[in-house]
Amino acid sequence: MQNPSRSDAPLTPFHIAVQVRDIAEARRFYKDILGCAEGRSDSHWVDFNLYGHQFVCHLNPNLGRAGRLSSHYNPVDGHGVPVPHCGVVLRMPQWAELAARLKGRGVEFVIEPHTRFKGQAGEQSTMFFLDPTGNALEFKAFRDIEAQLFAVDGDAQASVPPP
Repeated sequence: MQNPSRSDAPLTPFHIAVQVRDIAEARRFYKDILGCAEGRSDSHWVDFNLYGHQFVCHLNPNLGRAGRLSSHYNPVDGHGVPVPHCGVVLRMPQWAELAARLKGRGVEFVIEPHTRFKGQAGEQSTMFFLDPTGNALEFKAFRDIEAQLFAVDGDAQASVPPP
């Protein structure tokens, strides 16, 4: 059996499904704000291409038109990180472009775009925001994803020269 934390095979897309209160509202947010292409859909769900990954919004009619999901907030590097959350690790130019687009569209951030863990193996640029239903999303970037993504302080390979 293959160890899921060790693979020489190229990464494959993930699939995640979240609940939303309104499919049309989810379409406006994920297509118009985030820029995702729409895939298959039905009256109660819609697929989006989120940086090559399958992100699916499923209608939860029990939420009602004004319903919102709530998050637990865990302290990480001086900020309250919403849990649960999901997102994508991007290359730095993609992350910067997304941060600029979201700011330009007036998205309210839970955690503003910034760099955390400065000078540590896991130094990363990150941002957190919520979709209209309250699903928490994090997008992050590393200067060197391959060397830093799972690095811990003290790893020789985690040493990345400044840009």
